[in-house]
Amino acid sequence: MPLSSASAASAHPLAAYGWDDGWAREFAPYGERGLLPGRVVRVDRGQCDVVTPVGLVRADTEFVTPRDPMRVVCTGDWVAVDADGDPRYARRVLERRTALVRSTSSERSEGQVLAANVDHAVICVSLAVELDLGRIERFLALAWESGGQPLVVLTKADLVPDVTTLSHLVQDVETTAPGVQVLPVSSTAGEGVDVFRAIVSGGTSVLLGISGAGKSTLTNALIGEHVMDVRATRDVDGKGRHTTTTRNLLVLPGGGVLIDTPGVRGVGLWDAEAGVGQVFSEIEELAEHCRFHDCAHGAEPGCAVLAAIEEGTLPERRLDSYRKLVRENRRIVAKTDARLRAEMLRDWKLKGAQGKAAMAAKRGNLR
Repeated sequence: MPLSSASAASAHPLAAYGWDDGWAREFAPYGERGLLPGRVVRVDRGQCDVVTPVGLVRADTEFVTPRDPMRVVCTGDWVAVDADGDPRYARRVLERRTALVRSTSSERSEGQVLAANVDHAVICVSLAVELDLGRIERFLALAWESGGQPLVVLTKADLVPDVTTLSHLVQDVETTAPGVQVLPVSSTAGEGVDVFRAIVSGGTSVLLGISGAGKSTLTNALIGEHVMDVRATRDVDGKGRHTTTTRNLLVLPGGGVLIDTPGVRGVGLWDAEAGVGQVFSEIEELAEHCRFHDCAHGAEPGCAVLAAIEEGTLPERRLDSYRKLVRENRRIVAKTDARLRAEMLRDWKLKGAQGKAAMAAKRGNLR
């Protein structure tokens, strides 16, 4: 009796890695050419480790490495690889469903894909140091823009023994992350690990955070054994050395797939307008009630955002952070968008003219 479509997908050798009917349909033309499906579990210097129905193979990415850095093979990608040969080659990268992208430090303004085909973007924040809400907002913007569901995990919760203090810290992050679950976890004490395991048991999850955020320790707790190297953080600032140097894709014993990433020093946005809007959804909702549709929330009359700050319902820090990320994102996009560059130049000239007019009027009143 033939297997149903769902049964066939679940019985596939790559089912534990996230293979489903959708990937099967997209891969079908390449299967007819004798290629094997596989998921990239690690990338290193033009080559990648790919798990296939016949096991783990090493494949060269020469044929799928375009000039566009956004299309370079990365951990989490599904690829079509040679069935045999020495060396083997990845012949095709299947269309990504989601992609976690940040801007590079390059002056050429390039995007870098950190992980592909991710369902959950897990932002790890250590409670061993003071919370940096601005950095959390940046990570959240990247996470929302990826198409995955963000989750904030507050690691090392055992270092905050006072329940009231811990509750206040969670509330601070919840205010910073509207619509996002915030979960305190202690990997060493096991607190919250089962809840987190249940969340990531479906689909693919990627761990994000700076070095020392506890990502590798959390990975080991989920796997149930020591698979990722862990080093102690510095007492002075809670920072750790980069124990994870590559992005590694691992299958979790309870189901699901996990991608552990190196500590991210720079969290640069890359065309993340929608992500920024999602992080600051309360500001964008308030902005719909401003008198002017193009209100900059500076000194305009009838500004609903400024009114909320005066009423104490919106922290001024949130508006400052929102403005900063919006400006940064516009600068990044403008580097590759001539229309937006021209628009920003017009705005800059208009504001300059308005400033000169205001100064002239002020001088006139003083005479």
